[in-house]
Amino acid sequence: MAASRRHRRARITTVAAVTAAVALTTGLATGCDAVDKALDCVRTADSIADSVTELQQAVENAATDPTRADEALDAIEKNLDKIGDKTDDADVNKAVDDLGEAVGSVRTAIKNGDSTPDVGPVTDAAGELTKVCTP
Repeated sequence: MAASRRHRRARITTVAAVTAAVALTTGLATGCDAVDKALDCVRTADSIADSVTELQQAVENAATDPTRADEALDAIEKNLDKIGDKTDDADVNKAVDDLGEAVGSVRTAIKNGDSTPDVGPVTDAAGELTKVCTP
């Protein structure tokens, strides 16, 4: 079980690193509206990756602080709203919807008393969002 958590953390770290590299590379080409939108998407996806990492840690420590998971879920949803408002790209919108559904499933599991909900679908959906946000 610990290996699975380490694998998820490593995947999130990789997603965040790739996102940061893309943001830095893309940042050199400014002035184009499409590039600006892509940068916004990448930056927000990076914030979501951070929130997913926080969610994983919160789920692991749910017994000591059950509110942290809700806060991480709220942060992800807030960032999803930012991306959804700024894009008309069908792939990005689908990834946003998929991540929103995964977040909703974790939130429901927590409300139903599951102290260790499966956050794998959230991690996977965040990775997909990062992939489609990459210009």
